[in-house]
This record gives sequence, C-alpha cells and structure tokens, in this order.
Amino acid sequence: MKILSPGKVRPLIVALVLAGIVIMALAGYLAPLLRMAINPVVDVQSWISTRYMALYDFITVPRDIASLRQQNAVLTNANSQLQTQIIQLQQQLKEAEVLYALLDFARSRPENEYVASAVIGRDPSPFMSYVIIDHGSDDGLRHGMPVVTQQGLVGRVDAVTSSAARLQLITDPGSSINVRLQSTQTEALLQGSITGDLTLEMIPQETKLKAGDLVLTSGLGGGYPSDVLVGQVVSIQHREGELFQSASIQPAVDFSSLRAVLVITNFKPVDIEPLTPTLSP
Repeated sequence: MKILSPGKVRPLIVALVLAGIVIMALAGYLAPLLRMAINPVVDVQSWISTRYMALYDFITVPRDIASLRQQNAVLTNANSQLQTQIIQLQQQLKEAEVLYALLDFARSRPENEYVASAVIGRDPSPFMSYVIIDHGSDDGLRHGMPVVTQQGLVGRVDAVTSSAARLQLITDPGSSINVRLQSTQTEALLQGSITGDLTLEMIPQETKLKAGDLVLTSGLGGGYPSDVLVGQVVSIQHREGELFQSASIQPAVDFSSLRAVLVITNFKPVDIEPLTPTLSP
C-alpha cells in the first residue's frame, strides 16, 4: 500500500475541509455563524453611515435654510406684486363698468349732449353736499347745468373754473327740485337736508301714494329736464288736519360710491325766481 507523503496530504485535507464548509453553507448550517460574523460589521457600517449623514446635514442645512429663506422672500415679493396688480385690475374693471353704464345711458337719451367727468373731490363740510369733477368751463360746463348718472339725478353744476367744477347734490339742504310721482302724476317738491335725507313735500292730502312709488323730475321751475329718475318713496308722513302730507325718499343714486357723472350740456336752465310773485308785507 502506497503511503502519501505529508506534503501531499495537507492540500487534500484543506480541500476536504473547504468542500465540507461549502456543503454545510449550502445546506444552511452555517447561516447562524455567518450572521454572527456579519452583524458586527453591519452595525459598524450603519453607525458610520449615520454619523456621516448627521455631519453632512450639519454642514449643508444652514446653506439650505439660507437658500429657502431667499426663495421665500422672492416668492413673497412676487405674491405682493400680483396682489397689487389684481387690485389695480379690479379697480380698472369697476371704472370700465361705470363708464360702459354711463355710455349706455347716454345712448338711450340721444336728445341730450353730455360731458363725462370723474369725481375728484368731496366737500368735507357735514352741512353741505358737494363734489368736485375734473371738467370745467374749457369743456363747455356752465353754472346750473344738470348732472346725472345711469342711476338717476345727481344734482347741478354750482361753480365752475376752467378745468374743474363743483356740483351741488340733490341731498344738499339748499337743493329744492320740482318733481312728480310717476304713479299719480302728482306734483311735489323734493327738499334736501343737513342730514343728507330727502323729503318729498307739498303732497296734497288726497294723493294716494305708497312705499316704492317712483319720483321723477317734473321739468317745472326751469332747473332740470323732465322725466329724470330721482328716487322712490320709502315712508309716508300723513297728518290729519293739514293740507299736505310728506314722504321720505330714497335717492336713486348711491352718492357714497359716486365715481363718474354725466353733465347735460345742451340743457339751458332758466331762472324763474324773478318772475315769481311775492307776498307784500
């Protein structure tokens, strides 16, 4: 029998051991040992990775925060600009709607000639009702010319310069207008007041009126053209034993939001006061 030399036996033993290890690994017998060997390495690698990411975040986050702050400032500024543009566009839209309404009204009354004007000021006095417009004598405006909007009667031109005019509103305490009730054709007198309220006076007691009745200019007195809407009856004050009754009137024009008006330039007001007889003392 041939005996192998030690130099040949050692490689054979190593080969057999390796083959046995491979067979045991394939069979799953070495899995617990492999986990025990690998877990410490994985734990060390995870610890190193965690510390590296923490260090990376520590270095890069301040830069990111500064970048985010800069981006936020840019977006905030852009948003403010957009908000301003939206407000401007909304205002322009409102002004355009007002001008279109005035244009439609002017077209519906072709017998009149108009000068469209913007309201540029208001009288601060609590006892008078005036507004200032941006057209004057250079544009053909004269004292006494009636002023309207698409809603109804505004008032009249009270004072004029070359480039501006002051309007007396119908709510002014010095305003007195001859009007009529549309429902009954009854004539009456519309009077302004210090409080800005409108009162319909000199209504005969036998006149049947109700809330909602429309009030129009009568054309009498020479100050205003006829058939311009003034307002509507809100409430009635009827007192027994008196010759006349009165009524509170809601103006057709919203004076708090008055932005533009039409001045009727081809109407020539007539002052009939010198022709009105007065009682002798």
